[in-house]
Amino acid sequence: MSHLQNLLLDALLGTKHVDGAALIKLQERSLSVASPGFSVMPSDVRTLVNGFAKNPLQTRREGLYFKEKDYKCVRADDYSLYAKNENTGVVVVKTHLYLLVATYTEGMYPSVCVEATEKLGDYLRRKGN
Repeated sequence: MSHLQNLLLDALLGTKHVDGAALIKLQERSLSVASPGFSVMPSDVRTLVNGFAKNPLQTRREGLYFKEKDYKCVRADDYSLYAKNENTGVVVVKTHLYLLVATYTEGMYPSVCVEATEKLGDYLRRKGN
């Protein structure tokens, strides 16, 4: 298991409020690592990368289509994108090299998912990732 995958498992899934997590390489627009059982299709990678490439206001207005669900965007800025669909959601944090993606499901606290994902994003940015 790679160092990055261990970070995903320990820092995110270890909270018990993250259902799945992945790191997407921004330059290559490809999946770097993911938690076991969490797959991110190339079309989902494009959706997330484009969510940051657009004007945040446009992303907020249009929402996201991720993993075959429509999500309402509740936050979109230069470094963070939060979207929800009923009791599930996706949190995306941009670092220098990656998009850090975390999802939560019913029964999990979205605020814990957001906090853990943002903290790991800060850690990766400090490390130059």
